[in-house]
Amino acid sequence: MSLIKQLWIAIALVMTIAFGVSMVVSVLSARHYLEQQLQVKNIDNATALALSLTQLPKDEVTVELQVAAQFDAGHYRFIRVVSPTGKTLVEKLATRHELGAPAWFVKLIPIHADPGVALIQDGWIQYGTLTLASQDLYAYQSLWDGMLTLLLWFVLGSLLTGVVGTQVIRIITRPLGQVVDQAQAIAERRFVTIAEPRTPELRSLAHAMNDMVLRLKAMFGEEVSRLDALRKKVNRDAVTDLASREYFLSHLREALEGDQYGSTGSLVLVRLPDLNELNAHLGRQQADALLKAVGSALYRSGSGKPGQRAGRTKGAEFAVMCPSFDSAEVAARHIHEQLNEQVWPTWRALVPDLFHVSAVRYHRQQNLGALLSGADEALAQAANKGPNAWHAVEDGNTKAAVPAEQWRTLLTEAVSGGQLALSFFPVMSGDGTSALHNEGVIRLRTDAQGTLLTAGDFMPMAAQLNLTAPIDLGVVKLAIEHLQTSLGDVAVNLSAETISDFHFRSKLTHLLKGYPDVCKRLLFEVPEYGVFRQFDAFCDLSATLKQLGCRVGVEYFGQRFAESDKLADLGLDYIKVHPSYIRGLADNPGNQEFLKGLCKMAHAIGITVLALGVQDKADLPLLASLGFDGATGPGIR
Repeated sequence: MSLIKQLWIAIALVMTIAFGVSMVVSVLSARHYLEQQLQVKNIDNATALALSLTQLPKDEVTVELQVAAQFDAGHYRFIRVVSPTGKTLVEKLATRHELGAPAWFVKLIPIHADPGVALIQDGWIQYGTLTLASQDLYAYQSLWDGMLTLLLWFVLGSLLTGVVGTQVIRIITRPLGQVVDQAQAIAERRFVTIAEPRTPELRSLAHAMNDMVLRLKAMFGEEVSRLDALRKKVNRDAVTDLASREYFLSHLREALEGDQYGSTGSLVLVRLPDLNELNAHLGRQQADALLKAVGSALYRSGSGKPGQRAGRTKGAEFAVMCPSFDSAEVAARHIHEQLNEQVWPTWRALVPDLFHVSAVRYHRQQNLGALLSGADEALAQAANKGPNAWHAVEDGNTKAAVPAEQWRTLLTEAVSGGQLALSFFPVMSGDGTSALHNEGVIRLRTDAQGTLLTAGDFMPMAAQLNLTAPIDLGVVKLAIEHLQTSLGDVAVNLSAETISDFHFRSKLTHLLKGYPDVCKRLLFEVPEYGVFRQFDAFCDLSATLKQLGCRVGVEYFGQRFAESDKLADLGLDYIKVHPSYIRGLADNPGNQEFLKGLCKMAHAIGITVLALGVQDKADLPLLASLGFDGATGPGIR
């Protein structure tokens, strides 16, 4: 029972007792006063009437007329004149008994006032005895009206006290409500602090809760820092801070085999002179500075280009994966310009023949070994062209670029004409025996034969044309239609560009409110780079979706792990770890240790951890031993 209800009950009980005591005291006091007044009135009236009759002739008619006149002029129950012998000479009785109070009240509180008695003289002889009693119905009515008035004031006082008390309790307990909300937020995996109230008892409670939250966030931040340091140690080159060879190749395999990016892209190789020669010529410290300068230039070249990643593949050789460049020539020229602008001016005096650049196009499902061999051959041709030269190779399957306006027409018609579709892939439990949910992946039909494009083939252009919002809304509608006719849960992806669109969020909220039952089975995922790119918008979207009953997760998690402490306040339901950590996991003890710590940290705040890009079901026992709750990928579809 709430404090307010208890307050009202207490007020009702106290006021009832107070009213009862007050009523008894008030009524008894008033009754005693009225009895005294009635008795005095009876005596005075009897004495006055007897004196009047003594002075009049004593014939029966005169006496009766005088008594009748007195009876009619006043309020009496009776007036009686009795002779000395006991004979009733005159008697007037009230015949109307209209009670001014309920009969039970009259019986409960009787009024006893003695009648007034006086002697009537006829000269020196006693004519008779006069007895009269005033009407007491008016006294009962006065008592009853007084009790009703008292009751009314007590009721009004109780209501006023209750209303004021309710407001006071709400003001006093408002900080307690904030503490309750804070505890609920912790249960929902959100760590928030509150202002400490002035009330000492509540201030100590709020301080303890805030201290606990800060400690939890500090522990979470420390664990993030520790795991990020481990991740960098395992997957980063110590000199350049770029991706290590195995980590870079894992990303490249994902580009060739997955559908996160487009079906084509470019691979760029950058080779400096032999590392032994550099060390001998420049010294180890300067050689490392040169490698770091090249690495920084290659890292900055990917600014604003989703998916572009640079790595140090060996000694003095670097590689850059460019999924946003369909043309190898454009990719090679871009990297070459970055090196000329940022590295060449500083080092040209010491190393005139500083670098060679090659670029080749790749396409989905291409053999990795053949791709790297082709890039090496192109690099050899770049070396033959002379110092600081570049060379690009376009494959024979190059398709003509589709103009932007043609893309706009195609995508607009796809949304309005029902050419969007969802392909469903299961996300299996850790033991591989049951599906946690199905992931609905968007596809685009491009012709009458039903040719499907993956999201990586057309979503980058949709983002460029500001068409991601209607496409994402169409995906949500398709998912709702599927859930209405099938069992299980469905997860859909939202684009990074969409989550910051206020009109999209408004339309999405309105759409989901029409399907409250479906919301419980609908999951929303946002790529990690989109989460941190539009962090405030993602926070608002996440809060809205969770209020509607949906679950929220982050996809391709782990590339910006150092910022993961920001996610502690969002109450995420799950994360899907990037495939680059999963591929070749059995042969990478360092990544195993990192992922084990990640799972332990996520589970501590109630987040489910799923693996992306699993190639073989045989990997599931290893993933389960590390703490993964489920997995998805080509090996278990």
